[in-house]
Amino acid sequence: MIFTVAIDGPAAAGKGTISRAVAARFGFRHLDTGLLYRAVGAIGGDPVAAARGLRVEDLERGDLRTLAAGQAASRVAVIPEVRAALVEFQRRFARSEGGAVLDGRDIGTVICPGAEVKLYVTASAEVRAHRRWLELGGDEAQVLAEVKERDARDMGRADAPLRAATDAVMIDTSEMGIDEAVEAACNMVAGRLAAI
Repeated sequence: MIFTVAIDGPAAAGKGTISRAVAARFGFRHLDTGLLYRAVGAIGGDPVAAARGLRVEDLERGDLRTLAAGQAASRVAVIPEVRAALVEFQRRFARSEGGAVLDGRDIGTVICPGAEVKLYVTASAEVRAHRRWLELGGDEAQVLAEVKERDARDMGRADAPLRAATDAVMIDTSEMGIDEAVEAACNMVAGRLAAI
């Protein structure tokens, strides 16, 4: 069975946690597409060459979840040649046998516009910054400033800006617990699976 779940949204909204839970619940493979860009940014040097030479092992680096890696990912993601080098990999993963969940910023709009399920997971900038601060520490006001800066960069880029697909279901996790958010997402997937 080929079945794609596309989950988009800004940083620290909960899309990664939800995506992993959905994949586990339904036995689908999971790809955190942000790791592709984080790995390219962390490798350094020429980002286009890094993207073209990216290996699966590069996604297992221990430094890919840091704030610095996230900022680097956002910077390299605006380079059209980097995006082009990573798009085909994502599309092959999404349409492979057995079902797949991909989370990122342009899955439902660019990578997999024909996905069977499209979700857009979001939360207020303040809630997302607080979550990131709890995870990484530092100055909470600075984390909020960085979250807002990243949002502006991701939403304002010319190539595949962060936005909800017109047919995506919105899940706002600002006031939700993780279990509630996971159930909302799983209910959407289960409903679509039952309909095919």
